[in-house]
Amino acid sequence: MNVDSLKAEFRGELLTPGSDGYDAARRLWNGMIDRRPALIARCTGPEDVRAVVRFAARENIYPAVRAGGHGAAGLASVDDGLVIDVSPMKRIEVDATARTATAESGLTWGEFDRSTQAHGLATTGGLVSTTGIAGLTLGGGVGWLMGQHGLSCDNTVSYDVVTADGELVTARADAHPDLFWALKGGSGNFGVVTSITYRLHPVGPVISGMLLHPLTRAREALRFYREFVLAGLPDELIVYAAAVTGPDGTPLLAIVPSWTGADLEEGERVIAPLRAFGPPVADLVTRMPYTAMQQMLDAAAGYGLRSYWKSHFLSGLPDDAIDTFARFTQACPSPRTLVVLEHGHGAVTRVATDATAFPIRGHAFDFVVVSLWEDAADDARNVAWTRSFFQEMQPWSAAQVYVNALADDDAGRIAEAYGGNYARLAEVKAKYDPGNRFRRNHNIRPGRGDTEIGLPAQREPAIGSAVHREHRDQADVRPG
Repeated sequence: MNVDSLKAEFRGELLTPGSDGYDAARRLWNGMIDRRPALIARCTGPEDVRAVVRFAARENIYPAVRAGGHGAAGLASVDDGLVIDVSPMKRIEVDATARTATAESGLTWGEFDRSTQAHGLATTGGLVSTTGIAGLTLGGGVGWLMGQHGLSCDNTVSYDVVTADGELVTARADAHPDLFWALKGGSGNFGVVTSITYRLHPVGPVISGMLLHPLTRAREALRFYREFVLAGLPDELIVYAAAVTGPDGTPLLAIVPSWTGADLEEGERVIAPLRAFGPPVADLVTRMPYTAMQQMLDAAAGYGLRSYWKSHFLSGLPDDAIDTFARFTQACPSPRTLVVLEHGHGAVTRVATDATAFPIRGHAFDFVVVSLWEDAADDARNVAWTRSFFQEMQPWSAAQVYVNALADDDAGRIAEAYGGNYARLAEVKAKYDPGNRFRRNHNIRPGRGDTEIGLPAQREPAIGSAVHREHRDQADVRPG
């Protein structure tokens, strides 16, 4: 790897093993991922990104791309290779009159929200404020506002992206519309996104918090939850359910409402039946700033915990599925683990399945096991429990998955994330990245029609005794 050829045209930091700041720069959210890149290129702006993408092409390198570094699969890094790190790129411009924000891709949602909420505005942006805006949005982007305003990707106006040939293009409805469509859920397959322009919406104080029930009553609580949300909710209300552990170690079933409408009195009235049920052992629901709600789950998903995920959308939530949920969560091996039922309705469901690359618009419940623990000695036990739980929930699977919830052993499930949109995505990939330069992701291989373009074979990630083992394909680079 001839780093000298990059130095002349790169303004940011170039970190190699032994550089000051290298260990901090290679660290990812998922503590199971401990990769050592040969080079981390910390970009200061789009021209740095262009320079390093051209460098990768000259050196025949297949880089990883890092923004927030929060992905469950840890694909933002690579052993012995190149990481294009856009996390230093944090400029944001809010146009309060037009209700738009143009944000560079290194921002986290917490940083984005602070800027937009200064104007009383927000857009759909995840559930944990330390998540990067780019990765979440490119995969679709669920969040508390999706009932009112759709997914993060439903609120994008344009993307600035450096394609595999090193060109910076702006993709929007009237310019590169095929790329614009693909970036709305197609993940990091089409280039390095340097900034995104979002539509914003007025958002003031909200009502949210947890209603906590003993996990021993999970069956009763989840049946009530199912009937409550399926009876029909206003767009302003999202309600999730989750198996959690209290600060004192008590296993709990949390029902988490989020009212984001302007009429808080109406919100109190709509939420009242949830608060009356049980009653809960703790009612933490209250009025709060939107930014506080966005940070509500941050501590539960702290940086550096070991993590392994499994997820799929459910075709329904019958009593047998609830019984399985209760049985497994009551035998959970880690008190840090979260098992979530995310309910989607409203604006997110009123988008046609082919209007964006993200196609999953019709299933009410997304089942997500976020296994979290601290000690590497517990890896095998937590991974085995997660896989068993996921397998036992298969009878109710809709055979669709949110791409941002895929683990690094889920390469065989990528088509589940895109359904009938996959072939079109492969064609866009062939146009903008025909050599599959950007393959260190939940990869869509270039293709035309239903046929993939012939490329060097790629080995997909595997989980073995070390649980997460870096995959290396024929084009991997080595220090030099």
